[in-house]
Amino acid sequence: MGNKPTIAVSHLGCEKNRIDTEHMLGLLVQAGYQVDTDEALADYAIVNTCSFIQAAREESVRTLVELAESGKKIVITGCMAQHFQDQLLDEIPEAVALIGTGDYHKIVDVIERAEAGERVKEVSQEPTYIADELVPRYRTTTEGVAYVRVAEGCDYRCAFCIIPHLRGNQRSRSIESIVTEVTNLAAEGVQEIILISQITTNYGLDLYGEVKLAELIRALGEVDVPWIRMHYAYPTGLTLKVIDAIRDTPNVIPYLDLPLQHSHPEVLRAMNRPWQGRVNDGIIERIKEAIPNAVLRTTLIVGFPGETEEQFQHLLDFIKRHEFDHVGVFTFSAEEGTPAYDLPNPVDQEIMDVRRDAIMAAQQPISLKLNRAQIGQVVDVLIEQENPETGELVGRSKRFAPDVDGLVYIRGEAALGTIVPVAIDDADVYDLYGHVATAADVMKLSPALVAR
Repeated sequence: MGNKPTIAVSHLGCEKNRIDTEHMLGLLVQAGYQVDTDEALADYAIVNTCSFIQAAREESVRTLVELAESGKKIVITGCMAQHFQDQLLDEIPEAVALIGTGDYHKIVDVIERAEAGERVKEVSQEPTYIADELVPRYRTTTEGVAYVRVAEGCDYRCAFCIIPHLRGNQRSRSIESIVTEVTNLAAEGVQEIILISQITTNYGLDLYGEVKLAELIRALGEVDVPWIRMHYAYPTGLTLKVIDAIRDTPNVIPYLDLPLQHSHPEVLRAMNRPWQGRVNDGIIERIKEAIPNAVLRTTLIVGFPGETEEQFQHLLDFIKRHEFDHVGVFTFSAEEGTPAYDLPNPVDQEIMDVRRDAIMAAQQPISLKLNRAQIGQVVDVLIEQENPETGELVGRSKRFAPDVDGLVYIRGEAALGTIVPVAIDDADVYDLYGHVATAADVMKLSPALVAR
């Protein structure tokens, strides 16, 4: 057999997609393929696509077309491959293979078949696969951080969302499998584990017949890893049991990403959100009361069909009232294949943009106030990059998740992939600025120590 072809992966989309990319890379490396980060040098380009909203699809198509024009053999994977199987094969003749979201683990077999001259289409109509800790993985994040998927798929059918259609129903991994993977990652020096799934607060329901998130959190508390962060906590799933587990487990960061989408009951009902509009002040207050140091992030949609000025105002007031640490806002995107696609009374894009900007404008002074409250504090920061020109370090504190929140810019010396105390000197709407803390900084905060 001759030399194996070299393969590059172009990754688009979310961190759930990133894990699929990492498993494909791991499997290819294990099978003896050369994996190259530079597409120009590779024989094959795997494009792991996103199909969440129109803008994501446009980016995926642009990437595919550019690579096709450069004469690469293209393998299309990810959500858009699942979504538009035949159209993509028809429109991109350079594509030698197309792999669905539940089939990425067959990547080595697919490449071998493509090498033999077959045009491969490997798509399970109802994806059921989820990788466990035994599937090889080649991490693509900075050395201090790793994503761990606790479940895949979703049982909810929110009117605006295509994901369950593309990734199947929820399937959870066992607590043992997750603990083993996290233990292995910690042994590799990972400082921060980020638990992800579509709805992490429903973890275990399909596997154990009941939600087991609290048990998972407590089990992970036994692993020697400094930070564990959880993504996508639906408020209804934040039961007292789960809140207690977060509070009792020192390495679990009290960072709650609540994808609320809206505050008005009628809009939530139209969206077919699972708790029928019970996003209310009580839920947010209960969390803040139980975990006073909780960091709260939320994502919202403005301009859902039929959203009135009054309903939008309700949302704006809600955001002002609760002072979330971080808020992401999207204008509604009508997705073909979702129930919301054909709804009457669409909101004009111009009005949607005005509403989005109003939410952002209301949130900015709140974010600034909360960031400025950190000035004079010493906070732990995970060092992720170094600016070679200035020597300045860049990292994140517990308040900031990767890619969606702010950064901490730091003067001083520290090794990449370590957590160091940083004294915060300044802050703006998004980011913090500081220096690696000295003994003097720490003393300032705790005069009692000096008195001793």
